[in-house]
Amino acid sequence: MRKILILDLGGHYDQLLARRIRECHVFCEVVAARRVTVEKIRDFDPAGIILTGSEACDDVLNIPLFDLGIPVLAIDQGCQLMIRTLGGQLSDAPVRREHRRALTSLGECVLFQDLLRDIITWMDDNQIISRLPDGFVATASTGEHPIAACCCPERRLFGLQFHPEMSHLNGLHILNQFLKKVCDAGEEWNMENVINGAIQHLRRRIGKGRVLLALSGGVDSSVAAALLSRAVGSQLTCIFVDHGMLRKDEGDLVESYFSRMDLHFVRVNAADQFLTPLEGVSDPDEKRRIIGAQFVRVLQNEARKLGIVDFLAQGTIYPDVLESGLGYADVIRGDEMGSLPEHLEFRELIEPLRYLFKEEVRDLGRAMGLPEYLVGRQPFPGPGLAIRIMGEITREKIRILQEADAIFTGALEKGHLHSQVGQYFAVLTDGRTLRNTPKGRHWGYTLALRAVTTEDYLTAKWARLPYELLDDISTQIMTNVPDISRITYDITNKPPATIEWE
Repeated sequence: MRKILILDLGGHYDQLLARRIRECHVFCEVVAARRVTVEKIRDFDPAGIILTGSEACDDVLNIPLFDLGIPVLAIDQGCQLMIRTLGGQLSDAPVRREHRRALTSLGECVLFQDLLRDIITWMDDNQIISRLPDGFVATASTGEHPIAACCCPERRLFGLQFHPEMSHLNGLHILNQFLKKVCDAGEEWNMENVINGAIQHLRRRIGKGRVLLALSGGVDSSVAAALLSRAVGSQLTCIFVDHGMLRKDEGDLVESYFSRMDLHFVRVNAADQFLTPLEGVSDPDEKRRIIGAQFVRVLQNEARKLGIVDFLAQGTIYPDVLESGLGYADVIRGDEMGSLPEHLEFRELIEPLRYLFKEEVRDLGRAMGLPEYLVGRQPFPGPGLAIRIMGEITREKIRILQEADAIFTGALEKGHLHSQVGQYFAVLTDGRTLRNTPKGRHWGYTLALRAVTTEDYLTAKWARLPYELLDDISTQIMTNVPDISRITYDITNKPPATIEWE
């Protein structure tokens, strides 16, 4: 299979770029540019390399990247680094700013062939290319950038002063031209090939060993369970740890589906083991630490009961690998991705989804026949409602949030608006406000509703839900959850905010 290697100099767009390449049905991996060696590149055997970076990124390469004879597409800071390295010159722009630009193609360049419309893209105007290296020609310009794109056809080196992954339609065309016309990469990355390849790999690696999967019931672990079940069948045991901080009726929903599958399913009702050490704890990082430690303890105890010491599996996905992730995965894996801390008594860790993005995991689940209510589920943090309850966690707060969240999410799903919103949930704040009731004044909790639209979860905008819907949701919650005294709607984008509150 022809593969692309993304060398990341630093910035915010490496995951988005990788997802765009996967959308072209070409496999790629992201590696920090400062860690790569010529030997690693040769072992990976890429059909092409993309050098990318943005803002304050590393601007030093420790390898002769442009002399390896491999096609290179250098983007933004990667382009500027290529220009400087090969003898060109850059100049500071008169005004440093980021603007939306209309790009004009200059002459013939394979990247811009067959474009159906003008390219509109965002460009960082901090530096402009004032002189190209020998052998390079300008291939596109804007009003402020006489050289917005360039290439050296003989060496198959291409530079863009903008991020094509940020412009979905024309940007995807530019990337596709590089992948298919320059790198000769075929459309080999598809779910059928992923499933077949993963099953073969898992069977070879596991052999006759037994596997314990930490099943949360979320999209990632559910798809991992289905894939492992197809690969090794009865050798798989799924442990579903109900820590008492799930959404309303979620534990029963997970059990009802997986208990019907051809695998060993064990539900552990461990609310007391989690909630007792959380008493009086308000710090979100401490909440995560306690929940993670308890989760590992429960999982290890169940493994000992079952006598499983061979393999521990979990639903780690590619953003976890790139960002280190959140929740249980931080605790289960050691200092390096894919390794196990010594206190866990398993021989190896298996992460069958570690090179897939979230939407690819959903597609994989659909390809294996999983129902939409599982593969289309909302993202849910490993610590559960613990990080959607501000301040101390109590059973009463959990009950209040479960009821309010079920009304909010149910209203969006009933109105078929859930398909237009990337993520939505309720947050129980620690603020108490006054509410008038037939029995007198009552100091209740303030509830925050959060709904965002997003393509990749790297950025998000608050969802413009209809006022009539918000009014109906507010009425339902205030009527049915008397401990709520006030409801607010979060209108903060990411960035600067995060999607979750904690």
